[in-house]
Amino acid sequence: MGNDKILMLFVLFSIVFLTPGCDQSTDSAVEVKSEKPNVVLIFIDDGAFDDYSPFGNPRYPTPHVEQLASEGRSFYSFYVPQAVCSASRAALLTGCYPGRTGVFGAHGPNQGGLSTAFATLGEVMKTNGYTTGSFGKWHIGDQEGRRPQDRGFDESCGLMYSNDMWKHHPENPDYWGQFPIRYWENGEITIDTLEKGDQKMLTTWYTESAVDFINRNKEEPFFLYLAHSMPHVPLFVSDKFDGKSGTGLYGDVMMEIDWSVGQVNQALKDNGLEDNTVVIFIGSDNGPWLSYGDHAGITRFREGKGTTFDGGVRNPCIIKYPGIVEGNTKSHKAFASIDILPTVCSLTDTELPDNEVDGKNVWDIVLDKPEAKNPHKYYPFSNGSNFEGIITGDGKWKLHLKHKYRTLEMAATGGMAGKYVHPEIDTSLFDMVHDPYEKGNVIEEYPDVARSLIQLAEGHENRFYSETD
Repeated sequence: MGNDKILMLFVLFSIVFLTPGCDQSTDSAVEVKSEKPNVVLIFIDDGAFDDYSPFGNPRYPTPHVEQLASEGRSFYSFYVPQAVCSASRAALLTGCYPGRTGVFGAHGPNQGGLSTAFATLGEVMKTNGYTTGSFGKWHIGDQEGRRPQDRGFDESCGLMYSNDMWKHHPENPDYWGQFPIRYWENGEITIDTLEKGDQKMLTTWYTESAVDFINRNKEEPFFLYLAHSMPHVPLFVSDKFDGKSGTGLYGDVMMEIDWSVGQVNQALKDNGLEDNTVVIFIGSDNGPWLSYGDHAGITRFREGKGTTFDGGVRNPCIIKYPGIVEGNTKSHKAFASIDILPTVCSLTDTELPDNEVDGKNVWDIVLDKPEAKNPHKYYPFSNGSNFEGIITGDGKWKLHLKHKYRTLEMAATGGMAGKYVHPEIDTSLFDMVHDPYEKGNVIEEYPDVARSLIQLAEGHENRFYSETD
């Protein structure tokens, strides 16, 4: 080939491939998405399914959750494996069933915690070069070796356990009064005994710490875990939101949580991080604590916190990832909190931990691909160390094994606890497509479905609960 022809080809190549234009911008967009995305995980305590618009129609506004939903996909069939604080948090952060980790119920001060045999999301993300921060309620171990800074988080602040485990507990102040609630920052106690005025600032302090973490770590990939203490009772709100809802203290508290979501979302935008950040908002670790009446949220589903009915284990979820997850969309495809860890690992090209993980990568479900199928045959539900049932991976059928459960007899007001009664449900099958409120047992109408689910449930119980029974 002559020199003139070679020169001509070089010029054509330069015009087509090197001139700025649509092709280059497309390549740049791909390049940006190929970077490690930041991950923000927001987790609320004792919220309720209908506490937020667009999931429900609360009497107070939640514009920032609505904004997040308009920018991401809202999931209406998101489950936790146990409707109590510590068990739910351990499941989220490890991707493991409570029956595997042995973390059941709500741990009090000086009580065990999550075994170091199970890696947390913080530990896993650090192996991939992520800077990690945990701000808010921890509640999976308050002893040395089990706190956030010991479990993979570079920075942390907040409470080691629930904010009602103190001398002002409405039902057992003498017992809980033995244990001070301390505020921790980066492994050090900065407030030795929390008072009521301090609790008013918890939502603000957590939020300010989270925003500061984003501002300081914008140059490198980070994982941010923001776990609010509210609206778990006792309810407290900062002065800036006191009385703002016009509907009472609970509405004020929820408006401040909504503000917090907005602050974090805006910080990502202000730092130019929005397009390369996955935001996962989970509206509660479990359903509402119904006995507290006007200090509890509202769920359309049956029962609430501390039960394996959907009022306890189904919670709102929003996932935002601009340009990847379509905004202003909804999905009723089922998945669960145990799937967050393996899904985030897949998305960030992070290796799974050495320990066995029960969750699965459900990114195709998050993307709402038409052909996407849940990789789980079932999800198990437990209450304390009692295994109580399963739901199919597609969310269509739910089996309750025979067990006693609590149902509200009388709600209280003003931050006091009401009363429950404890009836028993027999082995029951519910068609969750046509009966999401679990009103009609159809075990007689669908014996083959029941037989199949009972077999799965018995296998799970034998594998994970034989030693605890």
